[in-house]
Amino acid sequence: MREPLRFTFYALRFIFPITTKNMAISLENKIVLVTGASSGFGADAARLFAREGCIVVLAARRMDRLTALAEEIRAAGGEALPLPLDVAEQSQIEDLVQTVLDAYGRIDILFNNAGFGRLDWLERLDPERDINAQLDVNLRGLIQVTRAVLPHMLARRAGHIINVSSVAGMIAAPLYSIYAATKYGVRAFTDALRREVAPFGIQVSGIYPGPADTEFGKHSGDNAVKSDLKLPNWISMSSEYVARRAVSLAKRPRRTLVIPWWFRPLVSFDYHFPSLVDWLLKVAFVRRFHKVETAPKPSGKPPSGGASRGARPNGGI
Repeated sequence: MREPLRFTFYALRFIFPITTKNMAISLENKIVLVTGASSGFGADAARLFAREGCIVVLAARRMDRLTALAEEIRAAGGEALPLPLDVAEQSQIEDLVQTVLDAYGRIDILFNNAGFGRLDWLERLDPERDINAQLDVNLRGLIQVTRAVLPHMLARRAGHIINVSSVAGMIAAPLYSIYAATKYGVRAFTDALRREVAPFGIQVSGIYPGPADTEFGKHSGDNAVKSDLKLPNWISMSSEYVARRAVSLAKRPRRTLVIPWWFRPLVSFDYHFPSLVDWLLKVAFVRRFHKVETAPKPSGKPPSGGASRGARPNGGI
């Protein structure tokens, strides 16, 4: 009786080997590059990574905030390097990565967190300020920072890339058309990249947070719907909570982290019953809030001097 059990045990050990993937990884002396580190998830994650003994590189546009955060981390006994970065500027990305490599020789963890949202009905979004800017920061910037860091991780056969997406990258809601498009893009990029680099010892993870108490709402634009719809406080997570989960993800890498937990069944419901979700949103939300001016009905009479209905204008083909 014991021999079959022993055989089964070792067979399972062979098929499902016990590895250190499920064991906590020490973050001591890891070089962590955090984009969007001036506030929100980025700032809180930087503090927590520093408490774990990491050397934290703080990257964002607002250098005054980065400098203050670096001083706070150093006062607590940590090490931090603040550097200016606009992820929409390719030259700044390349300069920053080279500066970090010159200073420390490597980047162990890339926390791609820079991003913002402009929420409104699509026809009301400004082409440059609202649409192109989101695409540049949320998606193109994240991809370009990753591309700049990746060759050095590949050469060392080690590294962990953590991309901050959103539940909007799994459930596309009205008002979130462009933001959701960027976050769906981050999700696809994360999955594809993970499969590209997995054989070389590099981990790639995606975080999909729901509503959280950050500066997101301050920069999401002026929209009348926002003032009519206010989420209860219990729905929003604290920024520090999301940051704690990000650090935990660095310790125990996994493909996907959706938080809070109760968004997972919502994601599943949206996936399996899209027509029902479409109908619910149309009836309960879009019809109520999306006010569209109705075009005047045509008179039915052709314009003076114009061609009658069905006739082809002179020179038409």
